[in-house]
Amino acid sequence: MRLRRVNMAVSAPLPPAQFLREPELRRGLELLYFGHSHLNRSIDRDLARQGLGRAHHRALYFISRKPDLTVSELLSLLAITKQSLGRVLNELTERDLVENRAGERDRRQRLLRLTDAGKKLEGELFDAWKQKISAAYTHAGPAAVAGYWAVLEGMIPEEAMPQVEGLRR
Repeated sequence: MRLRRVNMAVSAPLPPAQFLREPELRRGLELLYFGHSHLNRSIDRDLARQGLGRAHHRALYFISRKPDLTVSELLSLLAITKQSLGRVLNELTERDLVENRAGERDRRQRLLRLTDAGKKLEGELFDAWKQKISAAYTHAGPAAVAGYWAVLEGMIPEEAMPQVEGLRR
């Protein structure tokens, strides 16, 4: 996969505070939107072949990151309604991609885990993402990646950071 050259006017060092002007802020938002859209579109076809959508993928992704995730933790991570998550989880369970079991201390608690088929599908989808992100990271270089992460972390409210950190392995 070849990446096109970044416009040098964008990648050149910026004078102090220039990056806070409206044109630069809008440019950053546009790049974030289109980068995210193209990353997701890279797996949409694979999801559609399975009869699944992005909500299914997000659930698979987070369950893979934290086996035995509770339904309430997943609800919090995805910030969707209980009804929407219920539909997604029912479908993933019926397709034998996700299993849920009762908690050990609280039998009412539902713990989510990917089945072997779920791990395989999530791995395939992640591999497609990984190729795109790896190529972009390689092209940008380690300092740019660190800066990108810092910007993304800066957009996450402080109270939500424990959720993000909880996904690290």
